[in-house]
Amino acid sequence: MKILVFNRQKDLPLSSPSVRSVVKQVLLTEQRSTDELSLYFVTTEEICHLHEQFFDDPSPTDCISFPMDEREKTDYHILGEVFVCPQAAIEQVMTIGEAYQEATLYLVHGILHLLGYDDIRKSDIKKMREAEARNMKALIDKKNVLRG
Repeated sequence: MKILVFNRQKDLPLSSPSVRSVVKQVLLTEQRSTDELSLYFVTTEEICHLHEQFFDDPSPTDCISFPMDEREKTDYHILGEVFVCPQAAIEQVMTIGEAYQEATLYLVHGILHLLGYDDIRKSDIKKMREAEARNMKALIDKKNVLRG
């Protein structure tokens, strides 16, 4: 599996191996697979630009996901792209240690969107929160959160 990591921000130092480890654990927990996934860690400015361009909302957000291939339609499956704004995590918490955990949650949330979870209707939000909790527990139990 190709896990492409692009770190285009300097607010929260990130280790590519820790990002790949988190992704592998989420896919394992969700019992899903893919051939390729791209992850972008971006500045507040870039996430605002993407948010405006694709959702007509210029405000900052924590993550944006873009699904790609449907599994049954291609031999080589590209799950999609996830854009995470670590600065949003830093602003949400009190310490840098907590920021890593919060950014991990954003990454999990983005991957779950690519796997088909949604957070628009109340019933969907409940399923998303349960999946987030299940994955964060698995990651924390294994001491497998994003690191610098």
